[in-house]
Amino acid sequence: MTDFNSKEVPHVGRGKVYLVGAGPGDPGLLTLRAKELLQQAEVVIYDYLANAEFLQYAPVEAEKIYVGKQGGDHTLSQEEINALLIEKGRHRQVVRLKGGDPFVFGRGGEEAEVLIAANVAFEVVPGVTAAVAVPAYAGIALSHRDYTASMAFITGHERDDNDESKINWEKLSTAVGTLVFFMGVKNLPEICRQLIAHGRSEETPVAVIRWGTTPEQETLVGTLKTIAAEVRRTGMKPPAIIVVGEVVRLREKLNWYESKPLFGRRIVVTRARQQASEFKSQLAALGAQCIEFPTIEIQPPPTWELLDRAITNLTTYHWLIFTSVNGVQFFMQRLSAAGKDARELKGIRLAAIGPKTAEMLGKFGLRADFVPAEYRAESILLGLQGEKVAGRKFLMPRAMVARDVLPETLREKGALVDVVPAYQTVLPAKRSSPVLDLLRRGAIHCVTFTSSSTVSNFFSLLDREEMLPLLAGVTIASIGPITTETAERFGLKVDIMPSNFTIPALVEAICAYFESGRNASLKQHNRID
Repeated sequence: MTDFNSKEVPHVGRGKVYLVGAGPGDPGLLTLRAKELLQQAEVVIYDYLANAEFLQYAPVEAEKIYVGKQGGDHTLSQEEINALLIEKGRHRQVVRLKGGDPFVFGRGGEEAEVLIAANVAFEVVPGVTAAVAVPAYAGIALSHRDYTASMAFITGHERDDNDESKINWEKLSTAVGTLVFFMGVKNLPEICRQLIAHGRSEETPVAVIRWGTTPEQETLVGTLKTIAAEVRRTGMKPPAIIVVGEVVRLREKLNWYESKPLFGRRIVVTRARQQASEFKSQLAALGAQCIEFPTIEIQPPPTWELLDRAITNLTTYHWLIFTSVNGVQFFMQRLSAAGKDARELKGIRLAAIGPKTAEMLGKFGLRADFVPAEYRAESILLGLQGEKVAGRKFLMPRAMVARDVLPETLREKGALVDVVPAYQTVLPAKRSSPVLDLLRRGAIHCVTFTSSSTVSNFFSLLDREEMLPLLAGVTIASIGPITTETAERFGLKVDIMPSNFTIPALVEAICAYFESGRNASLKQHNRID
């Protein structure tokens, strides 16, 4: 981070503008400093190439202003952006979020000069530049001892108000081994013509990489002689990075990113936003583009009365059964609110419906006495067959609305069962999502459901009659038989269901399914222009 502000001249107001590089698109390439500033921002002014997912780090109350420029369609002119930075930056903490690095063809230098002239405080936070990251994600090392020891970054789109080019084609064409052009798709024929005219072999390899470092990445490879025609033939559009040089030949060996098993697949995640991160990260690590469409929201119950009363009488229970991670979290929260801790559970046997629920118990220093081999309520019943149930008292902190097969069967066997609401699942208040538009355009490959509630709420949020035809060609993945039954009741055909009803097993099953048909019509789904 570089601070260019003069210490001799006091700045007006208390505001400050942070010129922040957001990196090339992959959320994992955002710097820690950029994330920290976003979390503190009062205003975020962001570009077309800055991943909108980063806005989730900003406070809900922060003002978010889009000023993107795309193919000549400018939301605001550069002069208007400059004026906006000055206006907001005089009295507020502003993050100016720019794709890549702000000082690498990002007009960050121009914006910094304007802020200096207006006496507005600013800092520069470098980002991972697309010039390096995008070729790396396409399997192209910009330098390699067997190919070249020099590289250059060049704009492929010079200022419209300047007829004289600042590119010295004669020297550039043959003096530098690897050339990386920004924003050059429109001018690609002219770039190739100039390089060939000034001595570069027409057989020099060229790669054009669109939306690099994201699951939408597309790469075309050709030569200076053929690449412009190939781009025209495929209809490839900006934004793209162009790499010219012998290092492009490395792609055949080093293409690691586009070789991921779920690369290019768009997968809808319907889990509650609070619980989606692990699922998303596992899918993304395999190359998938995850589209969040949370169909449930986890909230406290309308009253804690029943749960608090059960906690007061904890010593009367023989078994405590948890059927979800949420049940554990809310139970332990109320236990703490009552001035108690895990020691209160001494002598009470604990059952967890699955390994994740057992793992959550472990975070509170507790060990589950029983975890069934199959992660559903019926399996808990099977596991308790050898236990004395009649006359025993069971406590089940769970969702307000849930299947009753477990408590009813225990009662039939003579058990005393208290089912108390520890949380409730409701429809999300915020329902905006690109899912419907993507489904209409045939650009979704898979929709995932991780509980019966995610299925029923999906059709509460979206019209069933419209959805069923749109989902006819989409792979449906269900976490287990109960969820599958609900999906089928709504008219869906479930294609994927793991043998173990866990998130890791579901991810593995999705991966295996798409790996088996890896060469089948991926391209037609990927094109969403």
